[in-house]
Amino acid sequence: MLRVIRAFWRDQRGIALILVSIMLPAIIGFSLLAIDASRVNNLHNDLQKGTDALALAAAAELNGRSDAWTRAENALTNLVANGTRFSDGGTVSLTTGNGSVTVDTTYPACRSKGPISWCFLATIPANDSSPITSANYAASAVTTRFIQVKAQPESFTALFPVSFVSGGSSSNNRFTIGGVSVAGFTSGVCNYTPVFICNPYEMVNGTNSAGGATLEQAVSDPAVHRRLIELRMVGNNAAYGPGNFGFLAPPDDVGNGAQALAQTIATSRPLGCYSAQGVSTKTGQNTGPVQDAFNVRFGINPSGNAFNTDEYGPAANVRKGASTNGNGNQCPNYNQITFNAAGNMGLPRDATTPYMGGRMGDGNWNLSGYWSTNFGGTSYPSSWDTTKPTRYQVYKYENANNLISHASTGGEVGTPPSACLPPVTSVDRRLLYGAILDCNALQAAGNNLNGNSTNLPVEAFASFFLTEPVPGANAGGSVFVELVDITGRGGAGTLDNFLRDEPQLYR
Repeated sequence: MLRVIRAFWRDQRGIALILVSIMLPAIIGFSLLAIDASRVNNLHNDLQKGTDALALAAAAELNGRSDAWTRAENALTNLVANGTRFSDGGTVSLTTGNGSVTVDTTYPACRSKGPISWCFLATIPANDSSPITSANYAASAVTTRFIQVKAQPESFTALFPVSFVSGGSSSNNRFTIGGVSVAGFTSGVCNYTPVFICNPYEMVNGTNSAGGATLEQAVSDPAVHRRLIELRMVGNNAAYGPGNFGFLAPPDDVGNGAQALAQTIATSRPLGCYSAQGVSTKTGQNTGPVQDAFNVRFGINPSGNAFNTDEYGPAANVRKGASTNGNGNQCPNYNQITFNAAGNMGLPRDATTPYMGGRMGDGNWNLSGYWSTNFGGTSYPSSWDTTKPTRYQVYKYENANNLISHASTGGEVGTPPSACLPPVTSVDRRLLYGAILDCNALQAAGNNLNGNSTNLPVEAFASFFLTEPVPGANAGGSVFVELVDITGRGGAGTLDNFLRDEPQLYR
């Protein structure tokens, strides 16, 4: 008997069944836990990827124009559609769907449609752990830089009866999983000249030297749009104010020195790319070659010999109210030109200059005198008698209606002399491109614009029409321009070819 008992005690056959029976509840529990964790992870990934895609699609439209909200909402509705799985609802469509947008009556920047809600933001907290609040909401489409997109939380019933979903809420073993994404819009320009202009319309303490006109009005209000602006370079260590201009750091592969900088301004094929979030200035250079860089656009021979290839050719229309002293077929140097000669008339300046300390006109310029001197009895659009055009509109009309070669009463034509480099027709050489900076605010914040300052925010990128040559290659003369267009913020879209729009996720 004792031997039988000892044999039974030492017999291990079937022990695995006993152990499995003991561990079976734990094995089943962990299996269910693994299945639930996988379902939660997949559901959250579906929601997050959906809100990421929706936020990026909407952020790509937030370029600061007045219709940005409408275009962003159209992108949410039409460009992206996603689906989620693994919730109690099975396959759920993650799209704004049909119907109208519901606007939050307290915070109009926040809206919803279908299972998607969103808020337009002017700012986001610096720390990702800080929540977005109403203080971050944008007041208008113009000030919007970010968008927060949320997906309506979806229910999930766990197989394993334990609340384990991190960040979720549970009730009766049910959980809700949501997705939130924040995307923003960054923009920049490429193939742009390395020039910055101090904003002539910068507001300081609620007013400015432009009679209260804003940058948006300058491109949309005809009376403000046609004002002539005198831009000036700043001497060493002087403060920059509205209407002054300076230079941005050119591309790395451009040489140092004033001549190299001037060539990047004079070329018809600039290489520089600049971000709206931050540009860097270039220490001041000699004025001579820089003024040459402007004047080659008018078919005026530079004082040096560095502008001698086709990319530095003049505009197709160089009418400037001048006659040459000597052979009219030569490409003249500046000192060979006589301006305001009898019977020749360039685009006139404004009658008075009441703004910006006498450097911004009132927009009232002598259209009839300019037209009769240069084109005689040739008619112009009758609408110009009601709403006077900008000088740039007149210039484009001349180009489009074969008036460039029409001789003025003094014999001047707009066609460059044949001895000059061939005219550049791939781009408009009479347009100058630059970044607009709020110089007063930047200097008040401690930035030295005379030095090599970095990460200066850009108010807008702009195009300006050169109305006349810069006086004298070494005379320190002013640059007279009309503002043509700006990026975003009510701009006309003529600079879109230069833009590089980059939506990106922030949260």
